[in-house]
Amino acid sequence: MNDSGNERPRDARKKLEALEAAARPTFWGFLGCELASADGDKAVIALQVRPEHLNLAGIVHGGVLASLLDNAMGLVAILACPGERTVTTGLNVHYLQSSSEGRLTCEAELIHRTRRTLTLEARVADNKGELLVWGSGTFRRVT
Repeated sequence: MNDSGNERPRDARKKLEALEAAARPTFWGFLGCELASADGDKAVIALQVRPEHLNLAGIVHGGVLASLLDNAMGLVAILACPGERTVTTGLNVHYLQSSSEGRLTCEAELIHRTRRTLTLEARVADNKGELLVWGSGTFRRVT
């Protein structure tokens, strides 16, 4: 992460660690999200599939996958607007394949920005690299 263009990597890493620690007692932590990386306008989060993530069909619940997209894109929005509040105003989810075990990875990227809104896209893949979900989201700055 390099928000300001001149922030030292060590300082950026400490900010990310503090942000993840603050998120642990929230839905982020309840779901089991983990920060894998964040740099500039991109972030990667991961989730180890647990039995409580599955639906009655034995596959990862669509709400878990949508939450991964929203959490990863939300993280990028937070990093893009430091010190400001951002909220999800739209979330589009395209379910492509199912999964029932392993580690899921979600990569999110900022693709457009205006004065008040951010548009992002994200992908969830399984531990074999198979694309499970693709989505886009819009976020609004509310400060």
